[in-house]
Amino acid sequence: MTETPSPPRVFRDRPVSFVRRSGRMSDAQERAWSELAPRYVIEVPRDAAATSVAAGAAIDPAAVWGREAPLVVEIGSGQGHAIVHAATSRPEWDFLAIEVFKAGLARTMLDAERAGARNLRLVEANAPEVLEKLLPEASVSELWVFFPDPWHKKKHTKRRLVTPEFAELAARALRDGGTLRLATDWEDYALQMRDVLDEAEAFEKDFEGEWADRYEGRALTAFERKGARAGRGIRDLAYRRLAR
Repeated sequence: MTETPSPPRVFRDRPVSFVRRSGRMSDAQERAWSELAPRYVIEVPRDAAATSVAAGAAIDPAAVWGREAPLVVEIGSGQGHAIVHAATSRPEWDFLAIEVFKAGLARTMLDAERAGARNLRLVEANAPEVLEKLLPEASVSELWVFFPDPWHKKKHTKRRLVTPEFAELAARALRDGGTLRLATDWEDYALQMRDVLDEAEAFEKDFEGEWADRYEGRALTAFERKGARAGRGIRDLAYRRLAR
C-alpha cells in the first residue's frame, strides 16, 4: 500500500516581528479560552501559518461590536494591561487587541471580564495581516504600537515591525485624521520609527520637537517601568493620517 505523501510545508515570504512561544497555560488561562473566548476572541480563517489571516477574512466592525463607534487597535497587547485599562476608561470607544501569545490573550480576557470591558475584542494573529486583510480600509481611529520587540541585534533588525511596508498598511487601516501612536525604550528603534513615518506620504507629525509627549491614555505597565529602571528613556511618537 502506497502512503500518500504529506503536503509540503509552506512558509511566509517575509520575516515576522515575533517568535511564537508555546508555554504551558495555567488552569485559569485554559478556562478563559473555554469560557471567555466565544465572547472576546475574533476567530479568523487562516492561511498556511498558524497566526496568518486568509484572504477574504475582512470583518464588519459594527457587526462584531454591535454598534458604530471609534475603534482603537493595539498591536502586541501582551498581557493586556494597557488595553483593558483603556477599554474600561473609554466605554464609548471600541478596542481590538492583536497578540500572538495565547497566554497573554487569556490573561487579557480574564482581566477584561473582571473589569466588565464589553467593548474589547481580541485576535490571535500576525498584525500586518490583520491590518491588510481583516480590518476594512479606513476603519480604525487610533492604532497603537507600544514597546514592540526591538530586535536590537544588528542581524535581527530586519524583523522589526515598523518599516515602510508597515506604514502603508497602517495608512490603509486608519481613517482620515486617525492617529498612529508609537512608543519604545530603545533609542535606535525610536529613530528608525521616526525616519520611517517622517518619510511616509500618508502621515504627518502630530507633535512638536524631537519626540511626542508621553501619551496620557497609555497605562504605566511593569514593562515600561522595567525599561525606565534600566536607564532606557521612553520615546513617544504620534502621526496623523492625511486625507486620502
